[in-house]
Amino acid sequence: MEHVDVAVIGSGQGGVPFAVEMASQDRNVVLFERSRFGGSCINWGCTPSKAFLASAHAAGRARAAAGLGVRVRVDVDFPRVMDRVRGIRDRFAQSTQDRLEKSGVQTVRAEASFTRSGHIRAGDREYETSLTVIDTGSMPVIPPIPGLEEGPFLTYRSFWDLEALPDSILILGGGYTGLELGQGLSRLGSSVHIVEVNERILKRESPDVSVILTEALEEDGVRFSLGKSVQKVEYDRDIVRLHLEGGEVIAGDALLVVTGIEPCTAALNAPEAGIALDERGHVVVDEHLKTSRDGVYAIGEVAGQPAFTHVSWEDHRRLLAVLSGEERTRDDRVLAYAVFTEPQVARAGYSLEQAQQNGLRARNVVLDISDIARGIEWDQERGFYEMVIEEGTDRIIGATMVGYEVSELIHVFVDLMEAGADRQLLGKAQHIHPTYAEGLPTLARMFGG
Repeated sequence: MEHVDVAVIGSGQGGVPFAVEMASQDRNVVLFERSRFGGSCINWGCTPSKAFLASAHAAGRARAAAGLGVRVRVDVDFPRVMDRVRGIRDRFAQSTQDRLEKSGVQTVRAEASFTRSGHIRAGDREYETSLTVIDTGSMPVIPPIPGLEEGPFLTYRSFWDLEALPDSILILGGGYTGLELGQGLSRLGSSVHIVEVNERILKRESPDVSVILTEALEEDGVRFSLGKSVQKVEYDRDIVRLHLEGGEVIAGDALLVVTGIEPCTAALNAPEAGIALDERGHVVVDEHLKTSRDGVYAIGEVAGQPAFTHVSWEDHRRLLAVLSGEERTRDDRVLAYAVFTEPQVARAGYSLEQAQQNGLRARNVVLDISDIARGIEWDQERGFYEMVIEEGTDRIIGATMVGYEVSELIHVFVDLMEAGADRQLLGKAQHIHPTYAEGLPTLARMFGG
């Protein structure tokens, strides 16, 4: 039995900085990792996908330059694209490992699980500690479709091993992962067909968002089958066929399955140690991220938090504050996120529908990017800015943005909402002309007519 002060299970974007901070306080810290250092973000999510999209969107923008009177021929070197992606991923993962080791954190490359007594077993060793943090993240959901597992298919984890661009690819899932990779593959030269069981893509966003993004991806050559489930999958040598409800059959050279994620808790043996899981397998935590067992906490999506890197990272700061006696909770934030398609989609706080569903008296205004000078000048007119305020107080409670690089602009709303600002504060601002941000004070002033 080895005694340590702190144990962290998983090297995600919350677990690593927590372990490093504990080590800086002269704690004896051990971190367990069964796979690659850095978790989902660095190895299978944000880092490789955005490096991949850098190449894909460069190709897409080059072709779109014809609308500006600039015609170019685009040649894509797909193996080089993927080599670059993997190189960045590997460099970031190695940097994470180096950071842990330089900080004095003991790293154990093994799968960790709890014993009945609450100790942690990894390999042939057992560890005793008074503080444990679970940051094991998530993994792809594989839907129970007949025939699916009888042949090869890709997930967001195995996608990065591709060496050759598929001539045609079928994608199951019209969420942000399927849309980002689908548009990226299409812009790099693959024929893409996305199947989504819901009637529209990005079902959690407003219908206007779905319409604009569907049109944009269709212009890139992406095809959609919406509101249809897959009844059966067939593999025939190098061809995969999807049998959709209604009798339609579509075929491609490859299949990417991105229908959701599930928490990585199966190997933890958590219930045996008195650590409760919910019906979906998430670790149950209270408002302070504490589990049902004393001394054990969970952060990030394994605890049912929104599956975004910045949420997991912020969770480690919440937990450090809680352990120091400060009053922070799991939800004390303005939740924001972005979809890195072109156009991008970004959101902070509530949509109008969500605000009303939560019992708030709310109203909204919408400004089309086609009414912003920079959008016209740069031939980027597709999209809109929407702001939601609470009636009576005029407090800003939400924003949805669709357009060029709105993932950067959304932070204006994040900061205003964190400060509890009202729409008049933004309306008084003078933004630089001609910029995309110039439209934000205009948007705020629209509430006054």
